Amino acid sequence: MPIDAYILLLLTTVGLAALLPARGTGAEVASGASTVAIAFLFFLYGARLSTREALAGLKHWRLHTTVLACTFVVFPLLGLAARGLEPVFLTHDLYTGLLFLTLVPSTIQSSIAFTSMARGNVPAAICAGSFSSLVGIVVTPLLAATLLGGTGGGFSLDSLVQIVLQLLVPFLAGQVLRRWIGAFVTRHKKVLGLVDRGSILLVVYTAFSEGVVQGIWHQVSPARLGGLLVVEAVLLAVMLALTWYGGKALGFDREDRITIQFAGSKKSLAAGLPMASVLFGAQASLAVLPLMLFHQMQLMVCAVIAKRRSQDPVTRSGADAGATAQDPSPITAGTATPSG
Repeated sequence: MPIDAYILLLLTTVGLAALLPARGTGAEVASGASTVAIAFLFFLYGARLSTREALAGLKHWRLHTTVLACTFVVFPLLGLAARGLEPVFLTHDLYTGLLFLTLVPSTIQSSIAFTSMARGNVPAAICAGSFSSLVGIVVTPLLAATLLGGTGGGFSLDSLVQIVLQLLVPFLAGQVLRRWIGAFVTRHKKVLGLVDRGSILLVVYTAFSEGVVQGIWHQVSPARLGGLLVVEAVLLAVMLALTWYGGKALGFDREDRITIQFAGSKKSLAAGLPMASVLFGAQASLAVLPLMLFHQMQLMVCAVIAKRRSQDPVTRSGADAGATAQDPSPITAGTATPSG
């Protein structure tokens, strides 16, 4: 089972923050740079999203509604149900991070890559991932304010205003300017993909530096981390089963069920990290730990599932045609691995 190279970079960044955390003036500079990087990241998201493709994808509204329901309804309900595991399996901070994990949007690149590998409905996966990311910019902060407001997450009206100014406004600016800069973004998608990843690494370094300086890592024991991994494995298994068999119960064909399973069972590290940095502040390091672990777990498990699905007999030729769709990720185009 593959280990995402980008996850290794993230872990290296965490190690660097543990050994050489940003302090004093350095912390202020890192925080300011992180704020600018997040805004630029979402500006690029907006510049990459093809509004025309997104609107065209609305024709398959039943599938997209199902994926959105899995991402923003079923996942959060399971997260709320996990509250009973506190404090036996999870500390309060780890549970807060787990609940936040269930609120972030789905991935794009990895959902499309695995859907293509399994010979599913790739065009639908493109639209489903795009819709999830777009909706998540607004819905995730609102869900977080509602569900985490009383758990010490630090959510307030100021947090929501920060989300609007730091995430939504740059995203909308990218959409508005797409007419003039869209071609440039497409031509330089590989370079800009490196900018994406570099921005996220900076966010991780800043968040974990703050955590190290405040000593919050002493609150997490190996036993607690082991308990978190078990809980996340169960969460992933439940969502993979619900999306696959639920899609069958709703009457979707094999290709659409594959799309629903891969798009509806994942959570985006690229979208979740910047949001957590804005919403949690100094507590962001523990808040994103469950998301980082879940992200690697979903890649490993879904890689195995996609390989097995690729060996299934195909009854509709459209799946193979869809698998050859070009520029499979309108938002995260240019990334080298399915780490969305």
